[in-house]
Amino acid sequence: MRRPHRYRRPNPDRRRALELLAGSREGCTKAMMRAHGFSIDMLVELVKVGLATTKRERMVASGRQTDVARVRITEAGRQALAKMSK
Repeated sequence: MRRPHRYRRPNPDRRRALELLAGSREGCTKAMMRAHGFSIDMLVELVKVGLATTKRERMVASGRQTDVARVRITEAGRQALAKMSK
């Protein structure tokens, strides 16, 4: 049996994360999101509900190659952010 949909207040951390992602054209690396205080669990939640995507990229820093995870906002994330801003 389905449970009725309950209204949940927007999470201020989720809103802050979406605002950060929306303001970055290239998205943000996972490390950058962590530096801003967001947990891995929160980033996973954003991806699972479709508000953000992740992509592995190769980056060169100090002459060495490393893999990074880049997080980007989705159109659904932009719409959710617009609703939170009202």
